[in-house]
Amino acid sequence: MNATLLAVAHGTRDPRGVRTVLALLDEIRRLRPGLRVEPAWLGLVEPSVPQALASLPGPVIAVPLLLASGYHVRADIPALLAEAGPGTVRVTPALGPSPLLAHALASRLTEAGRPPNASPVVLAATGSSNPRARADTAESARLLSAHLNAPVTTAFASGEGPTPTEAISAWHTSGHPDVSLATHLLAPGHFAHTLTQTTARWTSAPLGTHPSVAELVLRRYDEAAVPHTEVDGPAWAS
Repeated sequence: MNATLLAVAHGTRDPRGVRTVLALLDEIRRLRPGLRVEPAWLGLVEPSVPQALASLPGPVIAVPLLLASGYHVRADIPALLAEAGPGTVRVTPALGPSPLLAHALASRLTEAGRPPNASPVVLAATGSSNPRARADTAESARLLSAHLNAPVTTAFASGEGPTPTEAISAWHTSGHPDVSLATHLLAPGHFAHTLTQTTARWTSAPLGTHPSVAELVLRRYDEAAVPHTEVDGPAWAS
């Protein structure tokens, strides 16, 4: 029996964000017919992770729908999954950084109107005080820069700066009037809305149901389905 894919999302009060995550799961089911795909949420939306696990027969592979390895990925989710029986649940790394996310970000920028040129881009993430998460965001910026052949800097909607407004202003000050803002978020919500209020000429939509995101979720699932022993790789909860 194939393991159930449990997609663990952050949670949001914005119904558009909930609909976007559920639509992403529909896209994953379309790509992998016969695979059981279920949602769970870290807050604000049900089912919670414990509620979802209680309703699922094992085994389960939990894929965090998070773009960097912050506190949720490295502490919250493993703690929640540890309540399951030993050998029942395997948890994967975060989705990012990944060339597939860079491709999805570039595609969303094109949809927003950014021309295929070397104008600078600000990659705007939610923000985290976790050094690993910030390093992941920096690597995502590097991958996007290579994909676009354009300079990309990072910004954070919360926590330690620079803020998106500051990062865009820095490019303007250095003589670049046309700056793009790449929304490094999965779904609509409070932070995505704040990013639409900057002076960037082009602002991309959240990654949402982009096919590369769905492909990446399945790649994380498939990697976890093969037992191995890397220190930072997926491991069965115990």
